[in-house]
Amino acid sequence: MGNQGNGQVQTQFLSITEDAGPFSFASGASLDSVTLAYETWGELNADKSNVILLFHALSGNQHAAGFNDGVPGIDGRWTEDCHPGWWDAFIGPGRALDTDHFFVICANYVGGCYGSTGPASINPATGKPWGSAFPHISVSDVVRSQARMLDVLGIEKLHAVVGPSTGGLACLSFATLFPERTDLVIPIATGMRTTVLNRIFLLEQILAIETDPNFRGGEYYEDGEPPALGLALARMISHKCFVHLDAIERRARRDVVQADDHFAWYSVADQVESYMLHQGKKFVKRFDANTYLRICEMWSRFDPVREGGAENLSELLERSRQAGHRYLVFSIDQDYCFYPEEQAALVRALKDAGVSVMHLTVHSDKGHDSFLLEPELYTPHLNHLLIHGGPAGGYEAD
Repeated sequence: MGNQGNGQVQTQFLSITEDAGPFSFASGASLDSVTLAYETWGELNADKSNVILLFHALSGNQHAAGFNDGVPGIDGRWTEDCHPGWWDAFIGPGRALDTDHFFVICANYVGGCYGSTGPASINPATGKPWGSAFPHISVSDVVRSQARMLDVLGIEKLHAVVGPSTGGLACLSFATLFPERTDLVIPIATGMRTTVLNRIFLLEQILAIETDPNFRGGEYYEDGEPPALGLALARMISHKCFVHLDAIERRARRDVVQADDHFAWYSVADQVESYMLHQGKKFVKRFDANTYLRICEMWSRFDPVREGGAENLSELLERSRQAGHRYLVFSIDQDYCFYPEEQAALVRALKDAGVSVMHLTVHSDKGHDSFLLEPELYTPHLNHLLIHGGPAGGYEAD
């Protein structure tokens, strides 16, 4: 099934500061030591021209394909849910990102909790976890850190940069911060700026974590319990945007839970409530609250024009035109997280800037999560563009 063609893989670790010096964040903070956790698939060709850089989504990680049953030093967060690659059906021989042709790299964000330097990592100056002292992060920080990773690996230019969901924000930023370093740009179910809806549900998640008494301003690693309830609630808030409501109802467990230890008066007596609680509790075991806060803020504050140092959107996208980028933008018609109107706005802006762009809409009843679950809807188009440089037969750009 899912792991055929990829097999066992291991996370690798790479210092992006050893030779290049301290890493500076957009906030003005800097760290003398930063490590990124990453995984690769396929073979790098002789001139290193066949590389695809893949950015993961909000709660994702470096393990996009194959089977990995352990990552050292992350305090048990590598649960069984993490063992199969999150995009395994998309990566491998003959798949969307065809490893018979391409060398695929995916790294955990700086500030992450799966092996990259983040709030749960040890601060060398104190010998204790960074906690609240870890810098705020921006999408541009994620992009610039991974550009440094490519430098260390000796990779000057990518064949393509790909990113679904919040990974698509990084995909767009990479293309405009380092336009000379890629040819193809493939943002999937994403947007070019944060919407009011995004900022509202991100604020709800941030507040859920911040108001958990166990959060203690982010200093929860060594004494007491982590903010499990706040993080679970944050995940429940986001989950209803990622999964179509009809799909939630279909997935909901039929054995209804009658009570829950988080309630004093209310009793859970509905299968959807039970399902949502299960999703929240399961997530707490595999993610860090401080990392979650930073990624939520990263998304909420995203502004590609400001982060790209441009005067306006036209000036920003002119970089893509001059670099000769070709974009393939995917929408999902039932996406309640990044609405199709957001991709349409991106496509209009690209066309206005004279950038080559193709826009495809996937019809799915699975909502935003379609990009994880339905490879058959994406693979023909991704595969054909990446290998042959053009669209699969039967459609035209919007």
